[in-house]
Amino acid sequence: MIRVEDESHAGGVMRLIRLDRPEKANALTADMLEALAEAVETAGAAQALILTGTGKVFSAGADLEAAAAGLATSPLWERLSGAIAAFPGLSIAALNGTLAGGACGMALACDLRLSMAEAKVFYPVMRLGYLPQPSDPARLVALVGPARARMILMAGAKIPADEALQWGLIDRIIPAEALLDAARALCADVLAADAGHVAAIKRMTESPRVLQPGRAAT
Repeated sequence: MIRVEDESHAGGVMRLIRLDRPEKANALTADMLEALAEAVETAGAAQALILTGTGKVFSAGADLEAAAAGLATSPLWERLSGAIAAFPGLSIAALNGTLAGGACGMALACDLRLSMAEAKVFYPVMRLGYLPQPSDPARLVALVGPARARMILMAGAKIPADEALQWGLIDRIIPAEALLDAARALCADVLAADAGHVAAIKRMTESPRVLQPGRAAT
């Protein structure tokens, strides 16, 4: 349900990680989260990382049965987003469709977010009775500001891609057929550069916002 491919480009390596459970809208199970975290944690030799999905939805968040069994508050969510944030190269979420619930954490942890025009973003923790994943609110506020973060996390708003682009929640809207090509193109300079140079520029552009711990949820 997770596919991992390493592609060589211009002397560098790009790791493509794909959620591959389209019949369930790429809803995430504990095994999938574990596999995703391991795929990111072992990507140290790559200068670029792209996360995407199969089908018309990037991810619906937690699998409902798994969430009811305790996945909603599992530390695996934070392990995954923390691994993405710690990746020393360029990380891109190529959103092939709607991004929902706990899956928001991995996209927020990426350096860039590309999206199809038809996608929406929502994170219904207020309605479901959970707190967001610990590091997600600060990352969300850093991108869109506190009022818009509250609109998503407290008011449960579903944000269409064009509005998410205006807010800075996503960085570009790309036609579906060109989504991965656009993501690969943004990796070109990084893949042609020394890994240490890539990591140095990434450190120089990190947000100074301090992330606060809390209870994880989808």
